[in-house]
Amino acid sequence: MAPKIRGYYRQFEGLSEQEVNAELRKEAEERRRLALAKVEPLDLSRTTWPEYPHPAIVNAITFAARRGLHRYLDRGSTALRKELAHRHGVPGERIVVGDGIAQLLADAAHALLEPDDELVTPWPSYPLYPTVARHARGHAVPVSGFGAEPLLAAVNDRTRLLAICNPNDPTGELLGVDELRGLLEALPERVVVLLDEALRDFTTAEEVDATLALLEDFPRLLVFRTFSKAWGLAGLRCGYAIGGPGAEPLLEQLEPQLGVNELAQAGALEALRTIPGVVDRRRAKVAAHRDRLTRELRERGAALPDSQANVLWLPAPGPHGAADLSAALERLGVVVQSGAGIGTPDRIRLTVPHREEDVERVLRAVDHVPPQD
Repeated sequence: MAPKIRGYYRQFEGLSEQEVNAELRKEAEERRRLALAKVEPLDLSRTTWPEYPHPAIVNAITFAARRGLHRYLDRGSTALRKELAHRHGVPGERIVVGDGIAQLLADAAHALLEPDDELVTPWPSYPLYPTVARHARGHAVPVSGFGAEPLLAAVNDRTRLLAICNPNDPTGELLGVDELRGLLEALPERVVVLLDEALRDFTTAEEVDATLALLEDFPRLLVFRTFSKAWGLAGLRCGYAIGGPGAEPLLEQLEPQLGVNELAQAGALEALRTIPGVVDRRRAKVAAHRDRLTRELRERGAALPDSQANVLWLPAPGPHGAADLSAALERLGVVVQSGAGIGTPDRIRLTVPHREEDVERVLRAVDHVPPQD
């Protein structure tokens, strides 16, 4: 018997069986206490779904890898486009699949913007829009506030694109389908609307696909969706755009020249066939936790806008605002996203947890944050 093992058992020599059992229970309890004391940080700084993908999706990707990585892929994402067309009730020719919304939006900006054209967008919002405008030799025009009225006021003869994240990241605000219709009716003919619905699957105020009906009446509208958020497949980098009648030539310009990775196609296709019910349950869970956090944070004095996304936009008072509040929450084990990076140093973005115990943890952390002078 090794010396370490002999030493372990020698400690029990001369003890009764009851005393030995009590000592073992004491040691086990101490190990349990130490394990519980080590609590991993709760990362609420990202908008992607935190759980592992469904096993059926992993199996589909694995099968696709074994079947055909030695050959070129389906450049037109035929099967995936067919499934998306069936799901949304639109012709497959009016859908284009790309390497995430970022690629599709960037290609739309390159296709539509001429030098010195303007891209108007609400602000604060997703920081990609000013970037794609700049790379396409255009100019971004951030508009304070989220709504049709301030956006229309910013449109002029140089405006070519209107980029709207709906619901908005980071504020969670939603431009409802009726207000969106009014905006589209009032826009000049040359303005194309890029409607980024990356967080649309978390919306409960109206049907998830309510905006797609607008495509039939407004050919200047493009709707963008992704598998990265509620579908939990951010690593696949797979998204798609839907246009109205006559949008086919523009959509062709957005399609990746060499197609979307075949593993991404396989995973997204299996997700559409397997987990729509899972996404519905995620939506309901996030909505319930979002409503509770909104209510309780407002009861604690926080002025935050109504959210229809999986994020909340919290005020951060004090001289250093978001930096102080973010640091204080991180010391309490909750990681959030500061608004300073997008020019809003008095706000933080908090992703709505999907577990009830994490909602409790957020509220406890908020209650223990020292007052910000």
